[in-house]
Amino acid sequence: MNGPHLVHDSHKESDTNGTKAKCKSRSQKTKKKKKNTEQSKAKQTMGSSSQLSLTPSLGFSTTHYLLICIISLSLQSQPVLSQCKNPPVIFNFGDSNSDTGGLVAGLGFPVNPPNGRTFFGTSTGRLSDGRLVLDLLCQSVNTSFLRPYLDSLGTTFTNGANFAVVGSSTLPKYLPFALNIQVMQFLHFKARSNQLVTAGFKNLINDEGFNSALYMIDIGQNDIADSFTRNLSYVQVIKRIPSIIIEIKNAVKAIYGQGGRKFWIHNTGPLGCLPQKLSMVQRHPNDVDPYGCLSSYNAAARIFNEGLRHLCAEMRSEMVDATIVYVDIYSIKYDLIANYTKHGFSKPLMACCGFGGPPYNYNIKVPCGQPGYQVCSDGSQYIYWDGIHHTEAANTIIASKILSMAYSTPRTPFDFFCHG
Repeated sequence: MNGPHLVHDSHKESDTNGTKAKCKSRSQKTKKKKKNTEQSKAKQTMGSSSQLSLTPSLGFSTTHYLLICIISLSLQSQPVLSQCKNPPVIFNFGDSNSDTGGLVAGLGFPVNPPNGRTFFGTSTGRLSDGRLVLDLLCQSVNTSFLRPYLDSLGTTFTNGANFAVVGSSTLPKYLPFALNIQVMQFLHFKARSNQLVTAGFKNLINDEGFNSALYMIDIGQNDIADSFTRNLSYVQVIKRIPSIIIEIKNAVKAIYGQGGRKFWIHNTGPLGCLPQKLSMVQRHPNDVDPYGCLSSYNAAARIFNEGLRHLCAEMRSEMVDATIVYVDIYSIKYDLIANYTKHGFSKPLMACCGFGGPPYNYNIKVPCGQPGYQVCSDGSQYIYWDGIHHTEAANTIIASKILSMAYSTPRTPFDFFCHG
């Protein structure tokens, strides 16, 4: 697959130079006539004939785009300020929020353009128009984007591996690619790496590398969302949450048992604000919050997050030699919606890429990248890319807030694991 190879080669100085060029080019384009802008965008995408109906009325705010560029460049220049003394090694476990190509590599499932158009220029298996939060965090410590564990071509895994796959959940267990399966894959990866190192192979992660690595977990969204999809009542959904939490605990304990001591755990976002849910769920007027989101879905997400926060506190007391950081992703993402104009967005609950037009531009029968989809010309005006996942513009802001430490418990810099 060419996508992940593109990701690997585009890192380091080419990332920064490429973003600078894009920012400069995009700023210049805003000075052209609207007609030329729309024609250019039409050539670059596979959108249907109704694509232009989603084009913002002009354009997009140059000020907003430059703001995103500045934040993005600051993230890319972060390695200069990074305190890493050891080469960063990261292992990630999760779902589509952090899948960098696992679905494509593992199942051959196509993730078509316009996915990837903003940063990579082509699809890389990520469900976004550009970089994910995970990608931006990797850049902050000057390491290459994590390659999918399931990717067998052009991969060395010298800086870790990504076990996250689209659609993953914690339950049911032993189904591809549940969290416990991802942990089992890691255990095999670690054992095989140690065997090869012992046999004299070079440029592989050794036991010291595994012990000092950062272990990231971002999962649970699908567990809660799927529970609602199966028509479980709110009470029944809530009753399942402890079982989800236990699976996350089991994953941490399994990695801890293998010498892992540094964990970075994200809670789940406001599910009730996803355009996908808003377009598909029949809701009662009393179940809508002031920002247009589903109150019951968000309440379930908050209960899950509270349970996860308590779990992290509990594990800190049990694993006293481990660092376990809990990150409040929910608050970061909800703030984007509640204060969308402050962040420069104009379409807080509408997908950039999908089908159906306002208010949500989402249709489960015509997902982004499939025949008939509609795509906006300027993703930087949108929080949501495809109705479920975020745009690079939103991910850039989310990553910058994570790096601020304001949403982390305990307040810990992201690069703590590679200080040496």
